[in-house]
Amino acid sequence: MFALMQSAHVESLHLSVDPVTGLKAVIAIHSSRLGPALGGCRYLAYPSDESALNDAVRLAQDMSYKAALAGLAFGGGQAVIVRAAHVESRASLFEAFGRCVEQLAGRYITAIDSGTSTADMDCVAQHTRHVTSTTHAGDPSPHAAMGVFAGIRSSASWRLGSDNLEGLRVAVQGLGKVGYALAEQLHAAGAELLVSDTDPGKVRLAMEQLGAHPVACEALLSTPCDILAPCGLGGVLNWHSVAQLRCAAVAGCANNQLTNLQVADQLERRGILYAPDYVINSGGLIYLALTHEGAQPEAINLQLRRISQRLAGIYAHAQAEKRSPARVSDELAQSLLYPAAEGMG
Repeated sequence: MFALMQSAHVESLHLSVDPVTGLKAVIAIHSSRLGPALGGCRYLAYPSDESALNDAVRLAQDMSYKAALAGLAFGGGQAVIVRAAHVESRASLFEAFGRCVEQLAGRYITAIDSGTSTADMDCVAQHTRHVTSTTHAGDPSPHAAMGVFAGIRSSASWRLGSDNLEGLRVAVQGLGKVGYALAEQLHAAGAELLVSDTDPGKVRLAMEQLGAHPVACEALLSTPCDILAPCGLGGVLNWHSVAQLRCAAVAGCANNQLTNLQVADQLERRGILYAPDYVINSGGLIYLALTHEGAQPEAINLQLRRISQRLAGIYAHAQAEKRSPARVSDELAQSLLYPAAEGMG
């Protein structure tokens, strides 16, 4: 555990159990140098406690990088609640989690993520004020999709010569809250949609409402398209899957898309432009952070529009140095988080 913390430069790990509600939670605080740690709370079934811990640590690091590059006065954190086969009371479970968050006295601010909802955050809010994306604060998913859409346009402009998405084939892997909202925006822009999801109902809805073409989950990555948008869980890009890709760019909302940085180098060698996930999908965090600070919608939308400019700058830097945008963005984030440190890559 300590080796994992040191390798990811995590400040602290907090493990909590509550036998009454069945709560098993991990809260990882990666960095508080720029401000209190802000990050989502996942509620998923994990194959092992170790995998839950690893997920929390990797996502917390991504939140730090995301906040730093977006210029937010927040650090990065992440909570993971291990989902059991049966829970007596979901509301009581999240109230217990709220008490755990309160014990950290503001060092960590929680929010919705995969498997959680604004209703869950309302339960958390009964025991702590260090929570956002409640019913009152609003769901960040539409804003995350807006940011990814802007990033896809920037990626198309850089790789294909135009930010006009009309007629482009975009493969959307995963039709959750953000993925479906992104598909709606792509459809409105005239893109041809290829979609996959483990839920057949979501695929049917995309077919009916957006004219999307269904593709089997196991076949989507090898299907010819202009842009692949991973919008499910992480780890989709590995040595095997990247070898199958038939696209010009990868730009999606999923966190932790790369299994490691060597895969980013593989994408670079294949001539496939990669949009660093924590840059292109930062719209949700931007919304959470600025809403928590009481910002007006105009200020939030201005920050969302800057995502495309931020990506363009990373692409230019990467092209000049003939390196992967993933390595460039990591180094830029690390320079903000560890200004006096060397050899953090």
